[in-house]
Parts: sequence; structure tokens; C-alpha cells
Amino acid sequence: MYLIYSALLMAALVLGIPYWLWQGFRRTRYWSGLGERLGRVPQRIRELDTRPLIWVHAVSVGEVLAVAGLVQQLRARFPGYRVLISTTTVSGQTLAAKRFGQEKVFFFPLDLPFAVRAYLRALNPRLIVVAETEFWPNFLRLAKSSGATIAVVNARISDRSLPGYRRFRALLAAVLQNVDLFLAQTENDAHRLVEIGAPADRVQTAGNVKFDIPPPAEIAIVTQLRSALSKAAPIIVCGSTMDGEEPLLLRAFINILASHPQAFLILAPRHPERFDKVDALIAQLGIPRWRRSRWSGEPIQGGVLLLDSIGELASIYSLAQIAFVGGSLVARGGHNILEPAQFGVATVTGVSYENFRDIVDLFRVQDAVRIAGPAELPLLLLDLANQPDECAALGQRALKVLQGQTGATERTLEALATLLKSRSAAS
Repeated sequence: MYLIYSALLMAALVLGIPYWLWQGFRRTRYWSGLGERLGRVPQRIRELDTRPLIWVHAVSVGEVLAVAGLVQQLRARFPGYRVLISTTTVSGQTLAAKRFGQEKVFFFPLDLPFAVRAYLRALNPRLIVVAETEFWPNFLRLAKSSGATIAVVNARISDRSLPGYRRFRALLAAVLQNVDLFLAQTENDAHRLVEIGAPADRVQTAGNVKFDIPPPAEIAIVTQLRSALSKAAPIIVCGSTMDGEEPLLLRAFINILASHPQAFLILAPRHPERFDKVDALIAQLGIPRWRRSRWSGEPIQGGVLLLDSIGELASIYSLAQIAFVGGSLVARGGHNILEPAQFGVATVTGVSYENFRDIVDLFRVQDAVRIAGPAELPLLLLDLANQPDECAALGQRALKVLQGQTGATERTLEALATLLKSRSAAS
């Protein structure tokens, strides 16, 4: 099975070379970390350190934010271990380097035996902690055969991915046998893990560590904006927006400007390669606009700031009276509503939120979030802008729900400590 899988993966990569070359010439970020992905272990993580290693893998920005507290606690709880972090995406790598230090971060290798073995030989990890659901067959098999203990933490199986996992259950079950412990976000996720082939005796429910993410410290840009926006009201932050959402949000904002000329919108597209396109759209609609990368700090109101940066959105939510969380007006499954909720901000999401269904439904039943489709969104945002007291109350209900769900990080740490202890006893 693994030989066939590796051959198919290699064939796909070879056949895709023209596409990647084209994308690389169009967007230089496609070259980022190429050597590391192909198995060239960077010298910066070849630290002369005799301590055993814990390798934490977090795919992208959301996972990096989710495990940040866990990484910090792992370092504090296990000072006898080094902790390194890998990511898959460029944006995840950038944020991880800021959070943990460039010397502790590297790109995850392609799931090809030669690339994976290079890292396992160089790092010889004692424990591998994978965030959410990264079931790479070669990586898990080779890591297990190298002697590493493997845990999947904050595991979830989304509505979208479940049918595919079911379809390949017979093959996936063999892959999942390599994992020593699964810590699921919810009982439903635990049930789904067993359904797709995870050994039932290795699956536990620990909760969602994203509820434990502390509010980010106020960064310099937030302090600058707080001063510059002192006369703006309401302030609306639309985060992680996807292609097709910005036109809807900007037209809804034009309606708000008609009755609230000092209103201000901070718009943060999910993908950096779309910044210029969104900027052109704002200009086309005739809305006063600024770009975060070019803004010089002057007072601003009655317009849009395009947040063309990485890693600042979570802190910028603190400025908002109203937040919209993107990827949910289009069929992309939504993004994390906890980031604005932790500041007590009135939060709105679209009807496509299956990636965070359990979280959104928890908030929904306690009237702590508003959900709207494309047709309802303009009126909903206008109603919130017109009712500041209800807007504030909605945000406070969200904060209360979030505070009632904490503790998953501590449960995860205890489970990992037990896993390390049992491994040490066995060896």
C-alpha cells in the first residue's frame, strides 16, 4: 500500500511541475521552504543539544494559534526536552517564527520516504504531537518505526472530510494504527475517529484547546489604530474573508455608511495573494480606503482599511464592536469565531460553518453569535450598528460562553505526560 501511495504521490508531483513553476514565477512564496520540504534539514534546528525532542506539527495559522499555549506549557512542564514546531503553509511558518523563534521552526517535509527519513534521522524525536487531523501515511509509518511516540491532539473530523475518510476506511485504519493517542475535541469527533479506523482504546476526549488561547497582547498597530480611530463608530472587523465574500461585505458596509458616516471597516482577506485584487475592488466601489502596509498613522474614519499583513488579525479584533468571520458566506466551511469572542465582540458568521460546527452551535444555542446568509447579512449588520447596547450584550454572551469551556490544554498536557512516562518506562 505504502509503495503504491508513494509512487502516486511522486507522479503527481512530477506531473505538477509545470504548474508549480508557473505559480512560482507568479508568486515567489511558492518557492518558500522548498529545500526543507524536500528533506534538507535546516542548520538552525540542528542544535547541539543532548535533550530528547518533542516535535509539534501545526499546519497553518489557525493550528499555530491553537497550539501556541500548548507549546508554551510543554516547554515549561518538560524542561528536559527540546520543542520544535513544523508548519505546512508559508503563513503558518511566518506566524510560528514570530511566536516561537525562527530557530525553533521549520517546514514539514513532503510525505515522501526520503524527505521524512531525513528529518527523523536528524531530529530523532521522542514524541510527535500532530495538531488536528494530519494523517500522512508515510510520515506516521516511518515516525513510528523510528521509535517515536505519536499523539494527535485537538483532533476533529469535519462534516466535509468525513465522507472521504469513510470511503477509504480500510486503508486509513492501517495508517491510524501508528498513532498512540488521539485526543478529540468533542465526543462526536471521538466517535468519528473510531468510525474511520482509529483504535477505540487509544481515543479520548480532551476538549478544544482553542478555547484556552489567551487574548493576544496589544501589538503596535492596534495601539496606533485605536488612536487613529478614536472618532470612528462603529468599527467592524471582517476577518479571514474568501473570494466572493468581499463584494457582499463592502456593499453592506456602504449601506451602513449612509446612516453612520464615521463607520470604519477593517478587512482582512484570508490569502495574501488576493490583497491587490481586494484593494482594487474597494477602489472600484468608491469607498475611501487605506492599506495597512502604506498607512502612516493619520486619523481615519468613514472608510476601509485593508489589512494586508499576516498574524495581526487576532489582536485587531479587539478594536471591533462588530466582527464578521469569513469563509462562511461561500462554501468554505468557515473560520474560528473564538478570536473575536475572546474580546467580547459581537460576532457574525455565515451559514457555511461546518469546519467549526460544534463551536458555532454551542454559541448559537446560547444566543452568543449571529448567523446570516448573503441575503440577510446587510440588514443584520445594519441592525447591530443601529443597536449598540444589543451589540455589546451579544459580545458579552460570547465571552461568557468561551470562558465556560476552558481547560482542554491542561487535559492534553496530562495525557501527553502520561504517554511520555509510559514510553520511558517501556524503554
